[in-house]
Amino acid sequence: MKHPRYGLGSGKVEEIKEFLQHTKYEQIIVDEHMTPKQIYNLEKTTGVKVVDRERLILDLFYLRSTTSEAKLQIQLAEIKYELPRVRENARLLIGSERPGKGGSGEYIVDVKFRDLKRRMAFILEKLAESKRKRDLYHNQRVEDRMPIVSLVGYTSSGKTTLFNSLTLERNETSENLFTTLSTTTRSLIIGGRKLLLTDTVGFIRRLPTYMIEAFKSTLEESLQADMIILLIDSSESVDEIKVKYYSCLNVLEELKVDKEKIVIVFSKIDKAEFDNVRRAFTELKIVDPVLVSPKSGYGISKLRKSISRKIYPVLKDMDSSIIPEISNKVV
Repeated sequence: MKHPRYGLGSGKVEEIKEFLQHTKYEQIIVDEHMTPKQIYNLEKTTGVKVVDRERLILDLFYLRSTTSEAKLQIQLAEIKYELPRVRENARLLIGSERPGKGGSGEYIVDVKFRDLKRRMAFILEKLAESKRKRDLYHNQRVEDRMPIVSLVGYTSSGKTTLFNSLTLERNETSENLFTTLSTTTRSLIIGGRKLLLTDTVGFIRRLPTYMIEAFKSTLEESLQADMIILLIDSSESVDEIKVKYYSCLNVLEELKVDKEKIVIVFSKIDKAEFDNVRRAFTELKIVDPVLVSPKSGYGISKLRKSISRKIYPVLKDMDSSIIPEISNKVV
C-alpha cells in the first residue's frame, strides 16, 4: 500500500488540514476504498468526519431506496461492508480490553460480529423469498411465451425516461444517482405483439463485488431477458462514454449475460455534440447504434423497430392468439 497511514500522502493531509482551518466544512469525502485505520488516522489529524467511496455509495443507496427489497439489499451490502471492519474498529476504539467482571467476559467485537451474522442470515432469507416470488412471475411469463426486454446502463443514463417514453408511464426520473434501486416491469405492444419491458438498477464503475452480489437478485432480471438495451448517455465526453460503456459491459459479463442479446442505444442525443458521438462510435467500434432522445421522442420509432427485429426470432413460432392480455401493472 502506497500510503498505509492515511490512504494519501502526509503532505496532502497537511494541505487538507490547513484548508479546513479556514472553512466550515465538517466532512471529507475520499473517492477511494479506505481501511478503518486510515479513516481513524485522517479523522484524528483533521478533526472532521471522513467518508470513503464505499460508505458514500451506501449512503446514497439509503437515500434513494423506496421498496422493501431495495432496503434489504442495501442492509445486506452494509453488513458486508462492516464485517471486515468490526475487529479493526474495535481495536482502534476500545483496545484489547475484555468487558465483564475481571475482564473474563466476551470481547465486544465478538458480540457485534455475531449480531451482524444473525442479521445477514435474516436478510438473506427475506431476499430468497423475494427471489422465489420473482421466479414464479418469470416462469409464468415463460409459460405465456411473453418476450422480455431489459433496460440497463450506467446510473443517470436516462433508462427510466426511456422506459416512461415507451410505456407511457410516469415513474420518477432525476439527474441524481440511483433514482432506480428496484426493477419495474410493464407491458407494451410492438409490431402488433405484446412484450414486457423492465427498468433496472443503474450500474456504477468500481462497484465492489459485495455490492453487486447484494443487488444480484434484481440484476438477474437482465439475465432472463430476450433482449438487453444498453443505454449510453451520449451528451457526455468521449472519455466518460468509454469509461461507463466498459464499466457496464464488465457488470454484464460478471452476471454472465449473453452478448448476443445486447443492443447499444445512445440516449440524450438532443444534448450531444455530433463530433463527440461520431468519435465515440469509432473508438468503441460500434456499428449502426440507435440514437434516441426520450424527452423529444427522436429515434423512438427506430428503437421500436430494432426491438421488433431482435425479438421476432423469439416470436416466430408463437401464435399471437395465445398471448394473453395483461394490464400495465407491475408484474
